[in-house]
Amino acid sequence: MVRRCFPAAASRAASRLPGTTQQHSHLHLHTFSSTMKLPALLPFLCDRIICVILLVMGLSTPGQAEIISLDSTNIDDVLNNAGVSLVNFYADWCRFSQMLHPIFEEASNIMREEFPETTQVVFARVDCDQHSDIAQRYRISKYPTMKLFRNGMMMKREYRGQRSVAAIADFIRQQQVDPVKEIQSLEELNAVDRSKRNIIGYFEKKDSDKYRTFEKVSNILRDDCTFMAAFGPLSESERFSGDTIIYKPVGESVPNMVYLGSLTNFDLTYTWAQDKCVPLVREITFENGEELTEEGIPFLILFHLKEDNESLQKFQQEVGRQLITEKGSINFLHADCDKFRHPLLHIQKTPADCPVIAIDSFRHMYVFPDYEDLNIPGKLKQFVLDLHSGKLHREFHHGPDPTDSTPGQEEIGGDVASSPPQSSFQKLAPSETRYTILRRGRDEL
Repeated sequence: MVRRCFPAAASRAASRLPGTTQQHSHLHLHTFSSTMKLPALLPFLCDRIICVILLVMGLSTPGQAEIISLDSTNIDDVLNNAGVSLVNFYADWCRFSQMLHPIFEEASNIMREEFPETTQVVFARVDCDQHSDIAQRYRISKYPTMKLFRNGMMMKREYRGQRSVAAIADFIRQQQVDPVKEIQSLEELNAVDRSKRNIIGYFEKKDSDKYRTFEKVSNILRDDCTFMAAFGPLSESERFSGDTIIYKPVGESVPNMVYLGSLTNFDLTYTWAQDKCVPLVREITFENGEELTEEGIPFLILFHLKEDNESLQKFQQEVGRQLITEKGSINFLHADCDKFRHPLLHIQKTPADCPVIAIDSFRHMYVFPDYEDLNIPGKLKQFVLDLHSGKLHREFHHGPDPTDSTPGQEEIGGDVASSPPQSSFQKLAPSETRYTILRRGRDEL
C-alpha cells in the first residue's frame, strides 16, 4: 500500500536535509515504547523516507512545459513563424490522449532546453472538441494525432512512432538535421547512388535566396528524395546559365531532368520537386502501410518479385497512360510478393503467380483477370471504373451482370457470388489499441 505524505511530516523530513538551518530532530527511536516491534516502526519510517524522496524530486522537477494551445485566432501565426512545430490533436475524454499529455509535456521541456530559440521548435496542442473547425481543416480522424509542420506547412507524414519522451525527442532532433548534403569533390558527385531519387542543386554561393528556396523544399521532401548541393568552382560545369537544380531518377540509364523555372519562386520549385520525388506509383511497406491506409482511398496494387523491374515499369507506364485522371480517387501502389504473402493468400495466389494486379477497397479484394491484359488499351482503366461504379462489388455478390458481354472477373475459390475475399490491407490501418478512431460512414465497394 502506498502511503500519502502529509505536510507536517514533509516539514520534519525537510529539517533533516543538508543545508537546512533547523536543528536536527530530537525524535529518536528509543523514545518509543520498548515493546514496539520493528514491523510496527516500518510505516513510520517509510512515511518519512517517501517524503524526503518526493521533496527532492519536487525541487529538481523542470519548469512548466511551454506548450501552446492553438485556436482559430492564433494557429496560423504560431505555425507560420515556427521552423518546426509538433501539434498534438487530442480530446480530453480519449484515454490515449490522457496518457500522452505528460509524455508530450516532458518531451517539450527537453526540446526547449536543447533548442532555446522559441520559434525554432514549437510544441502545440489543439482540443478538437473545443475547436472542431481546426480538426476538420486538418482531417483529424483519430485521437491523439501528432502532426508535423514546417514554417506553417503541414507535412504529409505525421508522427506515428513510439509514445515515449525519448522517441518524440529523437524525432524532433532528426527534423533539425540538415537534409542537404554538401558535395565536396567531383568524385563524390559522380558516385551518386542511382538506386535512389536524387535532386542536386548547383549554386554559386550558399548565402542566396535561390539556395534558401532549395533548402526549404528539401526540408519538406526530405523523406522522399535525397538532396545534395555543390557550391562555387565545383558547381561551375552545371551553372552555364546560372544556378540550377537537376533531378537524377532511379536507374543508371534514365536521363536527368533539369528544372527550368525560377529558383526564387518557392511554389513552382516545390511543385516540380514534389512531382519528381513522390512517384505516381508508390511502394507500400509495413512502415508506411498505416499512413497509406489512413488516406482512405482504395489501393490498386501490383504484386511483383523484388527483382522484377520489368513488370513494375510496365505497370507504371500503363498507370500513367490510362489512370492519371484517377489520381486522388485511388492509390497506385506496388508491393513485394515475398513480404506481402498474406494478402496474396487472401486472393488465393502465391509469389509464384506474380506479377498479380489487384484492388483492395478496404472491404474486399478484386483480382485483375490477367496481368498480360495490361497490353489491351483501356483494360486497366475499366477495371478501376468498375470499382467506382460498384460493378465489381455487385458481381462478387450476385455474379456477372446479365447484360454484360465482357468476360467476368476471375473467380476465386469457386463461389464468387457468396464468398468475396475480405480486405487484407485494412489490417494495416491505425489500431484501436493506440488510437480512438472516429467512425465515419463509407460506401461499400
